[in-house]
Amino acid sequence: MKPLDGHIALVTGATRGLGKGIAIGLGEAGATVYITGRTLSASPKATGSLEETAAAVAKVGGVAIPVQVDHSDDNQVKALFERIQAEQDGRLDLLVNNAYAGVAALRAAYGKPFWESEPGFWDACNDVGLRSHYVASVYAARLMVPRQRGLICTLSSWGGLSYIFGVPYGVGKAASDRLAADMAVELKPHQVTSLSIWPGIVGTELMTQFAAEMGLGGTGNGEGQYNWETPLLTGRAIAALAADSKVLRRTGQVQIVAELAREYGLVDADGQRPASLRSLRFVLPYTVPGLRPYADWVPDVDMPWPFLLLGPLGSPKA
Repeated sequence: MKPLDGHIALVTGATRGLGKGIAIGLGEAGATVYITGRTLSASPKATGSLEETAAAVAKVGGVAIPVQVDHSDDNQVKALFERIQAEQDGRLDLLVNNAYAGVAALRAAYGKPFWESEPGFWDACNDVGLRSHYVASVYAARLMVPRQRGLICTLSSWGGLSYIFGVPYGVGKAASDRLAADMAVELKPHQVTSLSIWPGIVGTELMTQFAAEMGLGGTGNGEGQYNWETPLLTGRAIAALAADSKVLRRTGQVQIVAELAREYGLVDADGQRPASLRSLRFVLPYTVPGLRPYADWVPDVDMPWPFLLLGPLGSPKA
């Protein structure tokens, strides 16, 4: 018996990266996972596809149902939820708001002040992202509220706390955190939980390439990828939340993936457990690189937020 046997989940933006890792993590926990994205089948021009993700989920014993959806089109999103309602007798236990289309725009605008980019930079970061998270949550809540159960996880990032990739990015992530918190207020009386999820530094395909191009970390050796996570760790953390019968007590909160891994006893794909970006185990070796080989000896205790804003997270290249 797996912890999520019989659960119905939806992961948006699951052709690659975080979405793919989350789908795999939910699949290995026993959930039936609907996965969405714009690319259904593999092609020479695509860096991932829903069919590839579904195959990866099947390898860990899970079931994934690919549905081609452009999350900038509200009608397609509405049709997706109508399909889930029809096929699953109205049941949806988990929505993971992950779809994001802003990486190419972030790469093009990196290093420029906001006024040197066209105003459309905002939409590129926050249409399929912040807005699409809201739209999907509307339709998910319509399935969850009548059943008096459900979990909505909205992927955000540490960029909501401190400047990282530019104005539209940071504002969008801070707004995603507020979206999760404010939805929680209205959903809690109906026993539906809403959380904001913060992964650490995740080595997705696009992030690895972006980091190399922008000098934010190497891709060819472990030193440049200090304390990176794989997307699977986020999937395992969300699976643990979905299986937690007391998850409602967390509603409205930011949940940090590495801290969830520590709490639930989870490990990443390589069997290791990365430290939270606010843990002394990360902060001290990050600021003193010579200590990195001895990071496991540093206490895994969380640092106060004000300290972090003056430290590694206060840097534009954090």
